[in-house]
Formats: sequence, C-alpha cells, structure tokens
Amino acid sequence: MPKAVKAKKNSAGGGGPYAANAAAKTKAANSIFKMNTDLGQHILKNPGVAQAIVDKADLKQSDTVLEVGPGTGNLTVKILEKAKKVVACEMDPRMAAEVTKRVQGTPMQKRLDVLLGDVMKTTLPYFDVCISNTPYQISSPLTFKLLATQPAPRVCILMFQREFALRLLAKPGDKLYSRISVNCQMWSKVDHIMKVGKNNFKPPPQVESSVVRIVPKNPRPQISYEEWDGLLRVCFVRKNKTLRASFFGTSSVMDMLEANYRTFCAQNDIAIDEGPTAAAEDTNMDVEQDEEEWKGIQDGDANDMDVDDDDMPAFFKEQAAEKFRLLKAKGRGRKRGTQVAELVREKVRKVLEDVTTLADKRARLCDEGDFLKLLYAFNQEGIHFS
Repeated sequence: MPKAVKAKKNSAGGGGPYAANAAAKTKAANSIFKMNTDLGQHILKNPGVAQAIVDKADLKQSDTVLEVGPGTGNLTVKILEKAKKVVACEMDPRMAAEVTKRVQGTPMQKRLDVLLGDVMKTTLPYFDVCISNTPYQISSPLTFKLLATQPAPRVCILMFQREFALRLLAKPGDKLYSRISVNCQMWSKVDHIMKVGKNNFKPPPQVESSVVRIVPKNPRPQISYEEWDGLLRVCFVRKNKTLRASFFGTSSVMDMLEANYRTFCAQNDIAIDEGPTAAAEDTNMDVEQDEEEWKGIQDGDANDMDVDDDDMPAFFKEQAAEKFRLLKAKGRGRKRGTQVAELVREKVRKVLEDVTTLADKRARLCDEGDFLKLLYAFNQEGIHFS
C-alpha cells in the first residue's frame, strides 16, 4: 500500500484551530505601520548608524534637541539618553503615537515633547541642536529654515539624499553648485560625516544617503538674510546663463525690483518721477532696449534652465513661461512704462556693467565674494531684494 501523505506542520507552531488565527494576527501586526513613502517615511533601522549620528552631535546634558521626523523613535531614544529634552516634530499621527508610547512609563517620558504637524508650518521652540533623518522632499526648505533660525542652533546633524548633501558642499564651477550651496556656506560651516546605504532603512529608499554636519557661524555675517537670499533667487533662476540674462531676461524680475525701489523711496522720503517715458508716449519702441531684453530672454530659454523648483522664485514660476511664449510670438520686448522703471533699469545696468563688471559672468561661476559685491552695490543704488 502507498504511504499516507502526512500533513505539513504550520510554521506558526503546528496545526490545529489556532494556527490560522496566529498567522492572521502576525499579518495584521506587520501591516499596522505601512510606511508612507510619499511622506519620506524610511525608518532608520541600523542602531549603529543611529548611535554614530548622535555621537557626532556631541550632545551636552543641558541640550534641547529638535528632531524632525522621529518615526518610531529609533533615533529619539538614543538622543534622550544624552540630552536634557527632545522636541520631536512629526506629521503622521500614527508615528507620533508610536514614539510617545515607546518612552511611556520610563524616566524619558517627561523629557520628550512631540509636536504633531508639518515642521515647515510649525513655529519651533528654542533648541540647541537639530538631529534629523530628514524626509527627502523637505530637505531644501528645512535647511533654509534652520539657516534662518534666530538664535541659531549650535549644530545640525542631518541625513539627506546623497546628491542633496553634495549640493551643500559644492563649490563654484561644480555641476551641483546652486543657491543652497552659497547660502549654506555663507551662514555656516558644512562638512560630510558619513555615507549611509539604502539597506539601513525600512523600507529601503531608491537612493543612497549621507549625513552632514552644519555648524552655523557665530557671530552671524552682518547682512540681511532676506536680502541675501532674494539676490541669490534672482541669480540662480538660470545659473548657467549670464547675470545680465537673469536680471533683464524677464520683466518679472525688473517689476519686482521696481516695486521694491518705490517702497525704498517712500520710506526714505525720496521724490520719484512718475511721468511716462518718451518710449511710452511714442508708438515706436526703443529698439536697442527691446533687443537687449529679447537677448536676455533668449539666453534664458526655459529649455536651457538648469534649476530645481525649490531654487526658482514663485514670481518667476507664475509668469515667466507665459511671458516668454508671448514675447517670442511677437518677436519683441515689452513697452517701457514710467520714468521709475527706466531709472531702475539703468541702476541695474550700472551695477552689473560699471560697478561690479559681473554682467557677463554666470551664477554657477560666482563665489561668495562676487555675490557680496553685487548685494552691496545694489543696496548703494537703493535696489533691494526683500
């Protein structure tokens, strides 16, 4: 007789009526925290990497630490072992509940403050150090927010996508050199700490990561952050084009500078001529000025832009594409309006061509000194960017 086929034992612990129930419970437990990768939820699971990040922060027992995106708390508990307090900002209510539950009933509970919400829309309390396994989609805005924080934190230890981390370290002429490179190096000292492979996360991201250390300069450079960043926004709209093209290539930039100049004059009781220009009264437009502006637009063709969305000012996003299409169809620049517009245009030309001689230089090749020279010269002419 053939041998009877024996039933296979259930991996959950033998057969019987409880096997299926146990398997169902295990499956349910594993599905409770399905990570939302759209929110950048990649939990750092390697305790060695987490400990190395905390060690690099050189925490003191009196420190208050801001952690952005604590997730399930793998990094949080290691920070709490060394710091006085942790302020954890978490957008996902499930994660906020999990990290709170993790320290519940322990001495760490009173030293953890969880803020539920978007860190970019949250007014942050005072903190000495920032440590973050940063959701990659907020890397740029979070960096800018930390650089603008007053008083500045002592140090920031931040995990970023590898390419973004390299952007922070990029020098003039590098492919990744951008507005955030200049900003970060102007307001802080930044260095690379370590590489982190994708397999150190759950679920693994599609890109490699790096940890950087940002140490804000103390004392801070004595310039306005808003003015400095406003200038860089204009210059890096087209970082591979000349500065002349960045300023004259779209009317949106000149309109913004004209509005700021009017505000400056009003605040300082400076009289301005609101009368129309000769070109505005005549149906024949100033050919030389039209050709200059049209050349700037051609130099800044949208197809040639090498710029990230977070580096592009909102006013340019909204208007540039449509105005470029209309101007190209008409084959001419816009009409000049008032004497104020012409005055501002001449001031910008003077700064770029006569004072700094940077008109034909490209933003990607300009260093910190060049941008400081530009900002000083523009401010001397009453041209402001904030």
